[in-house]
Amino acid sequence: MMDIQSIKQRFGIIGHSPRLDRAIDVARQVAPTDITVLITGESGTGKEAFPKIIHHLSSRKHGPYIAVNCGAIPEGTIDSELFGHEKGSFTGAHDARKGYFEVVNGGTIFLDEVAELPMLTQVRLLRILETGEFIKVGASKVLKTDVRVVAASNVDLQKAVSEGKFREDLYYRLNTVPINVPPLRERKEDIVMLFKKFSADFAEKYRMPPLHLTQDAEQLLINHRWSGNVRQLKNLAEQVSVLEKDRHITADILDRYLPREQDNPLPVLFNQQQTEASGMNEREILYKVLFEMKRDITDMKKIIMQMLEDEQVSQSFQEEHAHLIEKLAKDRDLPQVYHEQDLNVPDKEAHQDDAVESYEEATHEYVEENLSLQEKEKDLIERALDKHNGRRKKAARELGISERTLYRKIKEYGLG
Repeated sequence: MMDIQSIKQRFGIIGHSPRLDRAIDVARQVAPTDITVLITGESGTGKEAFPKIIHHLSSRKHGPYIAVNCGAIPEGTIDSELFGHEKGSFTGAHDARKGYFEVVNGGTIFLDEVAELPMLTQVRLLRILETGEFIKVGASKVLKTDVRVVAASNVDLQKAVSEGKFREDLYYRLNTVPINVPPLRERKEDIVMLFKKFSADFAEKYRMPPLHLTQDAEQLLINHRWSGNVRQLKNLAEQVSVLEKDRHITADILDRYLPREQDNPLPVLFNQQQTEASGMNEREILYKVLFEMKRDITDMKKIIMQMLEDEQVSQSFQEEHAHLIEKLAKDRDLPQVYHEQDLNVPDKEAHQDDAVESYEEATHEYVEENLSLQEKEKDLIERALDKHNGRRKKAARELGISERTLYRKIKEYGLG
């Protein structure tokens, strides 16, 4: 049996990560058997090398090997491609055709992106895995095949099963021996080595001098997330090799080629599923709204107090802030304590104390009234029901809560 280092050299695998070595070791051990293997890992991690290892280290190494990208074949023709069809079985079927499972008899078939298979095709595949039998499209005769299946997916198949997109029995049949290929961010010790190998290959291919990385450039490579994994790193090495005239690569040069992760400044719209997933219920949302309202009140108070204390406040300044106060009061349904004539009193000393007292009394009553969460909740529900003429489904959607929660609240507050 070949050792791990020999396998790496033969199949062009670069790296010394323990997790990578573990994946290769599992592939080496399972190869002599006919056990079905499921290879998992993110896109771009190099999953396609492992079915080749399994095939070439097995007793089927002299038989045919074929890799099929299940996501690249249209749903209407996938059954014909895999299992074959008879002449006249569908429009355009001018001749009978053998499918991959018939052609690869005695060999290995690699089903990449197996999660993309339609449900009916999954049933046919399950039958082949269990009995080795299949039927061509448009035929009635049962055929036999001896094919080893190695499948791969970059999606969570267990999640696909729970969502009804992948058959549970097929998942367990494929997952007899799982092999997980680690993402590049979990192989940090291999990143610089891979970049240097790729850049050297491209330098030779394009007849250019090799690249030389500075220490800060190497550290930048190591710290990057690499969401596209080895494929993304290889593309980066090719870009830099072709475009950079200066072969001495610093972190500043390299940084121009790395994608930026930008925060989205736009507000997020929550639906019921998002709210439940984030653990944020309607009560917490209401708390947030109330605190924002309280902050607005505090800001308004500061503006008015500044105006009353500053004897040099201009007429235009007073009018501008009076308009702002009235607008905020209207938006928040606040009591409009101050009007333009209140802000332009000729005898400031005679009115200041009364105005401040009136303002503080009104805002105090407002805060006390609105910080009662249950009253606010009840008020919001009543408004939503009125807005949608009692249609509870639409009201629940408006409030961002489930219909069941809305029914419970209506009963709790006696709104039914």
